[in-house]
Amino acid sequence: MMQAALRRHLIEPFYETAKGGARLKYWKELEQSQYLPAEVLSDRQLARLKALLSFVYENNAFYRRRFDEAGLRPDDVRSVRDIGILPVLTKEEIRENMATIISRGFATEGLLRFKTGGSMGKALALYITEDCSERRNACARRHDRWSGWEVGEPIGALWGNVADPTMKQRLRGMLLSPYIWLDTMEVTERSVRAFENDWKKARPTLLFGHAHSLFLLAQYVQRLGITGIAPKAIISTSMMLLPSERALIEGVFGLRVFDRYGCEEVSLIASECEAHEGMHLNIEHLYIEFVKEDGTHAGAGEPGRIIVTDLMNYAMPFIRYNVEDVGVPKAGMCSCGRGMPLMEHVTGRVADFLVKPDGSRVAGVSLIENSLTKFPGIDQMQIVQEAVDAIILRLVTGPAFTHREAGALTDYFHQVFGQKACVRLELTGEIKPESSGKYRFSICRVP
Repeated sequence: MMQAALRRHLIEPFYETAKGGARLKYWKELEQSQYLPAEVLSDRQLARLKALLSFVYENNAFYRRRFDEAGLRPDDVRSVRDIGILPVLTKEEIRENMATIISRGFATEGLLRFKTGGSMGKALALYITEDCSERRNACARRHDRWSGWEVGEPIGALWGNVADPTMKQRLRGMLLSPYIWLDTMEVTERSVRAFENDWKKARPTLLFGHAHSLFLLAQYVQRLGITGIAPKAIISTSMMLLPSERALIEGVFGLRVFDRYGCEEVSLIASECEAHEGMHLNIEHLYIEFVKEDGTHAGAGEPGRIIVTDLMNYAMPFIRYNVEDVGVPKAGMCSCGRGMPLMEHVTGRVADFLVKPDGSRVAGVSLIENSLTKFPGIDQMQIVQEAVDAIILRLVTGPAFTHREAGALTDYFHQVFGQKACVRLELTGEIKPESSGKYRFSICRVP
């Protein structure tokens, strides 16, 4: 693609030089470092962790107090696991300590500000430096290229609450990397047809977006016989990609999906490469722990809460931050030759684990996947647990879903939550996304 090559080799280097950014420099470094031996990358990770801890101990009142209360000094850290003595950081603690969690020497007025949704619908304000942002963007670019997409090529994106770009943003996008958008808040036949028309004009090579929204798009493409949306690569992100949804997306578009995991607070955490043997952990920018309920680290194949330390954000440090997701680490290294370790997958949100009568918890997304594969005629499903013995199943169904399947589905949930549980089926034409444009597979309202 001549225009893409022009953007990549001429326009972008000129633009980055003019604005004095370091993204291209960081990106080129990351392209080289990904194939370093695991031991070398681990040593770099430890060195960056030590540097971060030394800085925050001297320049961050919130963490100085946290270290002192735990009886930890930066010099005590000999391995990354030594910071396990520090308590896990929660969203609520961040909200309550905004005055002291910003490091000395940084003023919020001079930082980039972001906002993310939190538990109970409370937003969380985030601050990073321009340099930290450039490093994150460089890392995302490296992982975008694993899919086969190349710098400068147009992108078709499925995202929620897409704001109308300013004239400056339009011009920048046209010159550097054109985007077309499908708003995940409104995935309909009409919007998909419009997206197809935009696709034919822009000719994107990459289809990028929320996992479940990609699934909905694939359903429309299949049902309407659309041929104009023809990506060369697909990246799924922002929420868990169910195996059944992956199968449909890959079948409709004839491509392997590259799954990705991250969050607004710390950016990219893990990503699939072309080998599709797991998700590479971003250990160059983060230290990632998988912690079981008893506080010990999960072994390969064991689920654990994902706890992340951001090695790059000195302005508003995130040290042992509870992402509120559960993931599964994987043993061994990928055949691609990259030195980054692997995780198998994310099993779901901690907040979306459902409570059984005996007090144990079950991943709502696992119940969804089991139901989708076991009972015919279910196109979409959402589980809402109002109380331990009160379950609502919201369903978008097709002709194959009969009274027999409804009874069998109800029986299945009685087996999980007990015969006394009230299991109510609500048939609907559409399960709406949240205000962020994401979909929640399960919602637990049990305290």
